[in-house]
Parts: sequence; structure tokens; C-alpha cells
Amino acid sequence: MPKKKLTQIAVERIKPPPAGRVEYWDTQLPGFGLRVSDKGGRTWQCMYRVDGKLVRETLGTLALIPKIDVARERARQSMQKAAQGINPVKERKGTAEEERRQSEAAQVRERDTLGAILDRYVSERGRKRWRPEYLREVDRSFSVDLGPLRTRPIADITRRNLRELLDSIVVRGRAPHAHHVLAYVRPAFAWAVEREIISANPAEGIPDPDERKREARTRDRHLDDDEIRLFWHGCDEISGQFGPLFKLLLITAQRRDELAAARRSEFDLENALWTLPGERTKNSNAHLVHLSPLALEILGTLPRIASKEGYLFTTTGETPVSGFGRARERLAAAMLEERHKVDPDASAMEPFTLHDLRRTAATGMAEIGIAQHVLEKVLNHTGGKISGVAATYNRFEYLTERRAALDAWSRHVESLVRGVPSNVVELASVR
Repeated sequence: MPKKKLTQIAVERIKPPPAGRVEYWDTQLPGFGLRVSDKGGRTWQCMYRVDGKLVRETLGTLALIPKIDVARERARQSMQKAAQGINPVKERKGTAEEERRQSEAAQVRERDTLGAILDRYVSERGRKRWRPEYLREVDRSFSVDLGPLRTRPIADITRRNLRELLDSIVVRGRAPHAHHVLAYVRPAFAWAVEREIISANPAEGIPDPDERKREARTRDRHLDDDEIRLFWHGCDEISGQFGPLFKLLLITAQRRDELAAARRSEFDLENALWTLPGERTKNSNAHLVHLSPLALEILGTLPRIASKEGYLFTTTGETPVSGFGRARERLAAAMLEERHKVDPDASAMEPFTLHDLRRTAATGMAEIGIAQHVLEKVLNHTGGKISGVAATYNRFEYLTERRAALDAWSRHVESLVRGVPSNVVELASVR
């Protein structure tokens, strides 16, 4: 390894070796040098120790760094870092990796604009499943109403951006239209979350921009017969286990989390009974739920699992199903599409929660003649007509009446969604 006082002139005069390569080490800055190959390559390099280990760093070619003073200063900086226990080579690789990652992320952000993702959503979802009139309306809304936001990366769209956009529509006196725009974009963002394009739905939880609809909503919300039909057909359109889950919520009248976390071992299909253990009920009382023929039919559509102890509704096998908000948004979109098949000019239906399905069942059973004290038992309520000390001593569970009530309600729902005669009459037997 020849040593040489490396100057600009000396470097320019160095000839390539006949074969292989030669390293010239600077006498002015020990550890700094120039590597020259027989192919004519000239590369600046330096050597130093980091935590006792020898490190060789390539600084760059002579073509990249033509001035020796610049190359020497870079070598000096690396040596100073090495003296502090920092490995400049690893540091540079880490910086380069971070720059590469940021560059790729920037490219994805520039590619995944709101407009591009909405176009993809309409193409993948709408053109296959929506009727032409609804497709045109959604496409028009995405192009016109969301125009100011379309060029921005979808990952940058915030809840505030959407609320300001909706407010701008409302102040023009078009609150009902703002209501529809929200109904269109909310499932679109939910779809983007499913595709892992974004991590959260910025439209989730935004209140209805149409104040009249919002003020009209109360805790008494329940689905009428026409909405039950839309609901049932909408459940058939959404993918996964949510369709059967939502249907069972309606015809069993039980709570969302109690059904979503149910285990197969709780179900006795032969005797058409679901036994809810007390530790999983709201009032800590064990509860028996009769399974109507329609409920058994729905349960029969669920995928089989090896363990009887496993969850009835699960995607992982280890935890209960989750993601109810996004599933409800998909259901609402499917219901609106189904509604437009009958009335192309129909507006979006009034939003409802999954708990409203339980209220719908309770209201429906009352309307077909189920006595209140039986209904309280079906719902596993501790209050109602039998309460206090009387409830403590009353061991009569009205099992026969509860079975008749749920069968009657199930037949009523089936008559609505399938046109099957329900034969529901005044139910003296369940009073």
C-alpha cells in the first residue's frame, strides 16, 4: 500500500496499474486514500475503527468527487464520527433507506389521490353491482361535489375537510343533497379502509348534514315493513359473516355483542335453543333464546369450524368478529341501491343503528300481539310487569310463550321478505 502526498495534480497524474488495482494512501490525512484499477477506475476511500473494528468506507469516484479537498473533508468527517462511536457507513445506509422509503411513500401518495381511489371504487364496486341510474348519480357526485378534494392524496383527507365540504353544500340551501353526498362517500372510504389504502374512515361518525333529518331522529327508531325488506335483501349483498349476523339480530331480538361473541357450544340446534351464560349478558342472568326455523336456516349457512368451543362469528378463529361500523355502512349502501330499484328518485333512508334492530323486533312483536310480559322475557329485561320481590319468587320463565313469540315474529319477517304467508293472528296463547 504505497503512501503518497495526495494533491490535485498528483492524483491527476497517477497512472492505472498493469493489472488489478493499487491503493494510494495520503500522508497528509492518514486513513484517506485513492484506489486505482487497471480498468481506469479511481475511487476515494477511507479507513477507520469503530468500537475497535476496522471499517472501510467508499466515499465516491473521482468523477463524482473531482476535487481532492472535498473528498478529504468527507473522509475527515467520517473519521470524526467514528471517534464518537458512530459508524458512518451504517448511518449512510440507514439514511438512504429512509430516503427510499419516503420516496416510495410520496409516490404512493401522489398516485392514490382521492379522485383516483373513488374512480377505482366506482369501477370495482359500482359497475358490477349498481343499477345504471344510481351509478351515474354517485359518479356525478364524486366528480362534481368532491371536485376540490379530488387531486389531494386520499390519506390526507380529514374529517374536517369533509365537514367543510358538506357545510359548503348546506349553506347553498342544499342540505338534502349534502345528506346524499355523505351517504355516497362514507361507504367509499370504508371500502378504501378494507383495501388497506387508508387506515381510518374520515367520514365515520360525521353527523347528518341535513338538520331536519338529524332532529327527527330519536331513540324510538325502528324499521318499518318496507325497510325490513330492504334490510334483508341488503344483508344478502354484503360479504362475509355480517349478513347472517345482522339477520339473526333482527329475528332473535338479542343484543349485538351477545350474539357477536357467541360460541358454538352455546347452541343446541337439535332442540333449537341458544343458551346465553350469565357472564355474557347485560344483567348477568343466564338467558334462553328459542331458535325459529328461519334462525336455524341462517345458522346453517355459516362456515363450519373444527372446535365446538370456537366463536360462531369470527374471521381469525381466535376473536369475535369486529368492524360493525364499516359493515353497517356497506349495508346502508346496499339498501339504498335496492330502494332505487323500486323508486329511482328515492332519497337515502333514515340511518339506523344495530341496536335499532332489537327495537324493531320488540316493536314488531308487540304489533302482532305478543304480550308485554312475554316480550320482556324474550329481551331478557329485568324490569317490566314482573319486577321487584315478585320477580325474585316468580320462577315461571314463559318458555312456551317465548318460543311462540319468536316463531311468530320470524314468520312475520319471512312473509315480508319472501312473500310467505305468516299466518300471524291475535296470539292469545302467548299473552
